[in-house]
Amino acid sequence: MTLKPEPTASFHSVHYVLRVLEAVAGHSGGVTELQLSRETGLPAGHLAPLLVMLRREGYVEQIAAGAYAAGDSMILLGSGAARQAALETELGNTLRELRDSVGAAVYLSRYVDGEVKVTQIADGPTTPAVKEWVDFRSSAHASAIGKCLLTQLDHNARKDHLSRHKIARFTSRTITSEQQLFSRLDSQPPTVPVLDLQEYAIGTVCAAVPLTAGSTVGCLALSLPVEHAHRLRAAAAALNRRAAPMALSLAL
Repeated sequence: MTLKPEPTASFHSVHYVLRVLEAVAGHSGGVTELQLSRETGLPAGHLAPLLVMLRREGYVEQIAAGAYAAGDSMILLGSGAARQAALETELGNTLRELRDSVGAAVYLSRYVDGEVKVTQIADGPTTPAVKEWVDFRSSAHASAIGKCLLTQLDHNARKDHLSRHKIARFTSRTITSEQQLFSRLDSQPPTVPVLDLQEYAIGTVCAAVPLTAGSTVGCLALSLPVEHAHRLRAAAAALNRRAAPMALSLAL
């Protein structure tokens, strides 16, 4: 089976979004779109879609015609001791909504202390998660999650990871050459989802997109039974559209 991924780059940039939120937070009584444009340096054509996304995700709210203030999501995520619990709840809700909208199991993963760590999974009876028959920490070279995280590491960090987790063959499609793997990672465009087409497990296809937020190395991924591989491209595009808001949650 051949499935060529397509660019699904979101117009959102966490850097720009944080700039907008900082400006909104600086005006307790609300701030107009024109003033936001002046303070952030973003032209109206770029600012408008960011504000639409931020309103949808609850980070800002429109309090008057053309005026914006901090929304519940931004207030809650910035509330000190309650932040971590609020973040987990926010991410969990988003994952479940995404699971239902794309009809696939959805995963949130991070690279922490040199290891692949799946932090949250949203699955269900009709959207089963892939069976972890080999520890995800030892299968980064074969899984969409692992490869997506490795693409965000430099050469030395990748070498270090593979020195601790040797490349092994899981299926006939698994890359078992370090040189070939590094070549694949280096040629992976940041705007194109990373795919796993039965490289980790026969019968499952996966896609992953990076979550870039400061120094955080993370990704958002999904899995589908191979008989639903025809839906992978559209599902990956939907995944990518939700990546920026999730990265924003991690950045705040």
